[in-house]
Amino acid sequence: MDMEVTAWMSLYHVTNAHDDKRPFSKATLRRIWSFARPHKTRLTQYLVISVVVAVLAVATPVLAGRIVDAIVSGSSFDVVLGLAGLIAGIAVVEAALGLVSRWLSSSIGEDLILGLRTTVFDHVQRMPIAFFTRTRTGALVSRLNNDVIGAQRAFSDTLSGVVGNLVTLVLTLVVMIGLSWQITLLALVLLPVFVLPARRMGSRLARLEREAANHNATMSTQMTERFSAPGATLVKLFGRPEQESAEFATRARRVRDIGVRSAMVQTVFLTALTLVSALALSLVYGLGGFYALTGRLDAGSVVALALLLTRLYAPLTALAGARVEVMSALVSFERVFEVLDLKPLITEKSDATTVPDGPVAVEFENVRFTYPSADKVSLASLEEVAVLDNRGGVQVLHDVSFRAEPGQVVALVGSSGAGKSTIASLLPRLYDVDEGSVTLSGVDVRDLSAQSLRDTLGMVTQDGHLFHESIRSNLLLAQPGATEDELWDVLRRARLLDLVRALPDGLDTVVGERGYRLSGGERQRLTIARLLLAKPRVVILDEATAHLDSTSEAAVQAALAEALDGRTAVVIAHRLSTIRAADLILVVEDGRVVERGTHTDLLAAGGRYEELYRTQFAEEATVS
Repeated sequence: MDMEVTAWMSLYHVTNAHDDKRPFSKATLRRIWSFARPHKTRLTQYLVISVVVAVLAVATPVLAGRIVDAIVSGSSFDVVLGLAGLIAGIAVVEAALGLVSRWLSSSIGEDLILGLRTTVFDHVQRMPIAFFTRTRTGALVSRLNNDVIGAQRAFSDTLSGVVGNLVTLVLTLVVMIGLSWQITLLALVLLPVFVLPARRMGSRLARLEREAANHNATMSTQMTERFSAPGATLVKLFGRPEQESAEFATRARRVRDIGVRSAMVQTVFLTALTLVSALALSLVYGLGGFYALTGRLDAGSVVALALLLTRLYAPLTALAGARVEVMSALVSFERVFEVLDLKPLITEKSDATTVPDGPVAVEFENVRFTYPSADKVSLASLEEVAVLDNRGGVQVLHDVSFRAEPGQVVALVGSSGAGKSTIASLLPRLYDVDEGSVTLSGVDVRDLSAQSLRDTLGMVTQDGHLFHESIRSNLLLAQPGATEDELWDVLRRARLLDLVRALPDGLDTVVGERGYRLSGGERQRLTIARLLLAKPRVVILDEATAHLDSTSEAAVQAALAEALDGRTAVVIAHRLSTIRAADLILVVEDGRVVERGTHTDLLAAGGRYEELYRTQFAEEATVS
């Protein structure tokens, strides 16, 4: 290994490690070991091979010196050939062990990434909806990518590097001192001239790279938001493409400037270290040559010392930054564990039961609810704020009580922000009540298994969310084992049969991000088709016809009639004309049920419902 390669290694390790002053946490180390324990056999093999490779790396320069001595002393050709063959054999063994070491390193590291990623992914899926409403998606994805890879590096690079370099350093020093303690001391005196520039330049490069990474992350966020269909539409509607371009160009130019500065810093660094290496070698050859000429040292020993010099500098510079590398890996682990330590608010009981067979009754009894504060469901680092808001929330539902008999339709109406969607979200346990109970056929939803809840309830939300996948894939979310005939049947019942058949790829047509290749009405009907495929016994409709034109609304209403047929339903309605046939209408204001009854009864009562209906009817008459 020459001095330039050593310089690159030193520069790389110092640049890519993030210094952290926090002490080692025994709890963190124990948790790290819990992930590493399944791989302990391969880890042991990896470390043993690293030690053997370190020994072989020191043996080669010593043998090279022996060859020189054999040549100078006029030994037989067989001796020289034997030593050369031994060096060749060591090279072959070292290459083979390098391949095995690399396989062990990559397999351990990739298995660790797999374990960490799947653990974090599964844990995040159990988090409440409040977690996702507060967390920046990019920050969360970074934990699954950057931090997991940083944690993996602790095993694939840092651990073996520390062990191998330590063995190499000790052996090299022992051999060099045995050959000439004076030259060894001279090499150590020059070490600060090599290490200090590496640390200073490396730290400077690390700052530049972190700044560039921040700008790149900001550009990535800007592109992600602006290149989505809603973001691109917003930019075009408000006529700001020039300003967007200017902001992007400013960050891009900063990244370019940092790239130029980084290149110059690296060049200066490598030039300086090349000079240092030349000086170090010249001193070794100068002093060693003097000793050889005066008979105090063999010529072969001079060659061996020169070759061992790089074996000395490389591990010393690597070990100089080992603490920083270890702490960097620990920080990555801690950032991953930070997510895993967030406790899900919604948990399934060990003795969870199922919803009784047959038609289902829905009942809310004296329900009170407050949205959880940020410190219970989120992390400051995921929200990208300094400190989380830990203030308690304001109660949004107050003693809400009602019952939907099997097969009945209960409609929730009221002003925006009155608490209608919050009531609907308590049924599938997107949140849990603070007081009171929500029951399905007399069983509290908190006592039900998650699978039973999913099999019993079906929900259509206002935005009709679809994944950037095919129509088939979006439908199969509800029933993975559905047949082709069943898919076409629910499309027919959702009034989408002719549309999908007319598409070039039919069921395999990709709907685009959030389903933006479809119209609003088509998106809603596809989510209704998905609901029909699930065959739930209870249907929740959260403003499923809001923001649709009359034609789309008529098609969606026809599809909804299929969805509601014979099922218990809780319907949140924006247009009161759509829920006139409901068995029970609840008027919700400020988190309270202020009126209840049928459409006819509530109009006759002349209360809040009559006011809402009259206002909406007047608005529709004005528009028409």
